[in-house]
Amino acid sequence: MTHAHSRDASTGGGGIGPAYFDEQAATWDDDPAKVERAAAVAAALAAAVPLGPDTRVLEYGAGTGLVTQALRDQLGPVTLADTSEGMRAVMRSKIEAGILPTDARVWSIDLATEPPPDEQFDLIVTVMTLHHIPDLAVVLERFAMLLTPGGYLCVVDLDHEDGSFHGEGFGGHHGFHRSEIAEQLRAAGFASVELADCGELVRDGVPYSLFLATARRPG
Repeated sequence: MTHAHSRDASTGGGGIGPAYFDEQAATWDDDPAKVERAAAVAAALAAAVPLGPDTRVLEYGAGTGLVTQALRDQLGPVTLADTSEGMRAVMRSKIEAGILPTDARVWSIDLATEPPPDEQFDLIVTVMTLHHIPDLAVVLERFAMLLTPGGYLCVVDLDHEDGSFHGEGFGGHHGFHRSEIAEQLRAAGFASVELADCGELVRDGVPYSLFLATARRPG
């Protein structure tokens, strides 16, 4: 589940799944554009929500952990979730090398099909993942269950596009209208929903705009 396929996520099927990311994982970070984009996303997140040494973070669809890697000095305990074993293996090697926090946890979980564990986080981050999940309602509700009251959800994903980003046969979403994702977040129980520009992703010479949605679990 991961970046550019930026972190085009493997959760929830839709034509591009864990096998694709398993194949890409070992060389994922070799693309400077992915690393730069992750740093830009991290900067946007840090400006949008409060972070600190006690902030318990779940990055869902974490890929190789590039966003958390860019934020590591601003966070507390970190949990990284991805459905691709290849991506999880890269994250584990980064943890062992100290590139990611040495106490970070790596999870294999697909909230589209599995109930959330009995855990609480102050912040959930998911980047370029939700457009891969056909039925968002369940996943958004499970995000809310995993957040402590007052906790934040940050979503970075594609603005609505014409289907060219993934091409024919993709079973997920062709990005999102901002009003649509805001309505879905509120329907899942979130409040203080805000949307902002979050740069763009260039694929095959075509720019695709990204948004950052922030929301809070009431508490």
